[in-house]
Amino acid sequence: MNYELFCTFAVEMTFLASAPALISDPTMIFFVVLLIILLAPIVMSRLRIPHIIGMVLAGVLVGQLGLNILERDDSFVLFGRVGLLYIMFLAGLEMNLSDLRKNSTRMLLFGLLTFFVPFVMGYLMSVTLLGYSSAASMLVACILSSNTLIAYPVVTRYGLQKHRSVVLSVGSSMLALTLALLVLAAFSAAYQGEANARFWLLFIGKVALFSAGASYVLPRLTRWFFKRYSDAVMLYVYVLSVVFLSAAISDACGLEGIFGAFLAGLILNRFIPDVSPLMNRLEFIGNALFIPYFLIGVGMLIDVRIMFHDGATAWIVACMVFFGTFGKAIAAYLSCLGFRLSLPSGHMMFGLTTAHAAGSIAMVMVGMDLMTTDGSTLVDKPMLNGVVMMILFTCIISSITVDRASRQILLREKLRADDLPEKNGDDEKIMLPLQHAEDADNLVKLAILTRNPRLNRGLIGLNVVLDDAMSDHNQNEGRRVLEQAEKTATSADVRMQTQNRLATNIANGIKHAFKENNASEIIMGMHHRRSAGDSFWGDYMQGLIADINRQVMICRFNRPLNTLRRIVVAIPSRVEFEYGFYRWVERLSRLAENLGCRIVFRGRLNCLELIEGYVQGHHPQVRADYVQMEHWKELTSIDVNDDHLLVVITARMGTVSYKATFEYLPRELTQHYDHCSLIILYPDQNGQPQDTMTFTAPQHQTDESAYAQLSEWLRQHFLHKSHLNENVHDND
Repeated sequence: MNYELFCTFAVEMTFLASAPALISDPTMIFFVVLLIILLAPIVMSRLRIPHIIGMVLAGVLVGQLGLNILERDDSFVLFGRVGLLYIMFLAGLEMNLSDLRKNSTRMLLFGLLTFFVPFVMGYLMSVTLLGYSSAASMLVACILSSNTLIAYPVVTRYGLQKHRSVVLSVGSSMLALTLALLVLAAFSAAYQGEANARFWLLFIGKVALFSAGASYVLPRLTRWFFKRYSDAVMLYVYVLSVVFLSAAISDACGLEGIFGAFLAGLILNRFIPDVSPLMNRLEFIGNALFIPYFLIGVGMLIDVRIMFHDGATAWIVACMVFFGTFGKAIAAYLSCLGFRLSLPSGHMMFGLTTAHAAGSIAMVMVGMDLMTTDGSTLVDKPMLNGVVMMILFTCIISSITVDRASRQILLREKLRADDLPEKNGDDEKIMLPLQHAEDADNLVKLAILTRNPRLNRGLIGLNVVLDDAMSDHNQNEGRRVLEQAEKTATSADVRMQTQNRLATNIANGIKHAFKENNASEIIMGMHHRRSAGDSFWGDYMQGLIADINRQVMICRFNRPLNTLRRIVVAIPSRVEFEYGFYRWVERLSRLAENLGCRIVFRGRLNCLELIEGYVQGHHPQVRADYVQMEHWKELTSIDVNDDHLLVVITARMGTVSYKATFEYLPRELTQHYDHCSLIILYPDQNGQPQDTMTFTAPQHQTDESAYAQLSEWLRQHFLHKSHLNENVHDND
């Protein structure tokens, strides 16, 4: 049961298959395919038709069953298979897992409806209108009840992968396809007299073992690989290896490979954030090459002229298209009505679940392996032609419907978004002072994960070098750091402005650049301590924090961001009264949402209530926990593992939420949390603007005040004396 055998059989069943194609050279075939991929969107956009239809129609036109321009060589079989698996992998990869959990009941109901309604209608139609046998009618019913997410690239182009209707449609499509394949496996085994207890135990055992094994092994293997390797090519090849291995094992278990590809996408979902460079590469290569190749290959299997050969074939095609589409429409709009979703969401659900391609191909292959009593296959030529033509018509219906539904949904969302304060008044402009090459990638990725994609604003990369004898060498090193950061941002399709500047003081250089670029916040790396006696903050960090009253995030990452499993946020009291309270809540919520990990807020009850209300109102899909922390002394008792991210919300001296115990923060973090990734966050706070100077403003910053140093000396001195006394008593 595989795609390439079906393709070979379909070509051989047509009378034009034996005629030599005009172009058979592999190089020219590849050139013509690239030309189709290039021109089809241009032509289709002028005709106001989704470009996916253009790919399929171009395949019909240039294939051996059309104008016979291209030979359908092995490249179409290989790249077509890759494109088919790619569609299902991206569907699983881009699903919102939190919405998937929240809407699991709805997804189950929609999946059952979109399977059973077309199944029953297809069986009755085949028996009554087409006069097929019960066995052939069962096969047709399975074909009509399944569907392929052929229009999913349209959803991706509009950026609606996480819309509720899309999540419901993707999940229900996989459920309907799985049920159809299971029913078909049972029917095939019964037809061949193999449906015994041993068959079912072996089949269920293989599927269960594969699903459980993949869910256990792949996350651990992926976390290990991503932690140790960061090369872009290696990461991409690793992900594709996982996808195709999963698809191959799924095939061996008796399910189609598309099930394994979809499962791999779900498992890798949380390791590949939507806005990451790796996701950008996966989508780019799939949408640029593999998926168009699959669509063109599907078109090359279609012979439009069979519609005009005889009335019987046209009648079969009409019945299959009408009842298959009508059954899916009933399921989609009933679910939309029952779930109280908008009408455009219903259009989206219908459009995504109405196309037939991959599942139909797999099931026709099963029918071609089953023999009737007279020695012929269960799938005859009229049924094969009917299924292939149904693929064409349902792909067209699906693409047009999804395209229009996407526009309607975006229009509704835009009308709502225009009223959001973050759309109109957010001054987001993130600056990244980059000093060390090893920090650059993670800092840029953090900025990408926390930025607002709706504003579509770029980043500012800054490298400040001391104007001394080593300035030329350090400037060259800084340029390399900025080039590396710019590549990381560009690979995620984010603009980045870079600046390399000299200064007699690093802090002043950053402050001047911050003001010149009208930046809103800073994300920077933590000071790299070179010796045990080296300062926690370094030479300029505290002066920079004191002079800039905007949000500053000081970061240390011990592992790649996409391998983090939890974010723990320690919140001091009175922080909700600070000017920038909701800014950092928004940034951390975006980070948790994009990483797909759980976030735990620990603080006072009144503050947690405000955070919970904001998160539920603006990011309801975020998995958040709220734990009371009555006193800041509990900071050192928080349980944080090495694959967690600890975020400590602190404050500048003289502000509302400042505490004297913040002076001990460097020592506490070094002693208790040196093993984990860390962010120290200073929020926007009211105070003197960075360009003013007053006599009351502190002119110099130290790690700890004299009182703190004296307190520490007394604590250590008396602790040492008490230990000596204890030893004396023990000796006595």
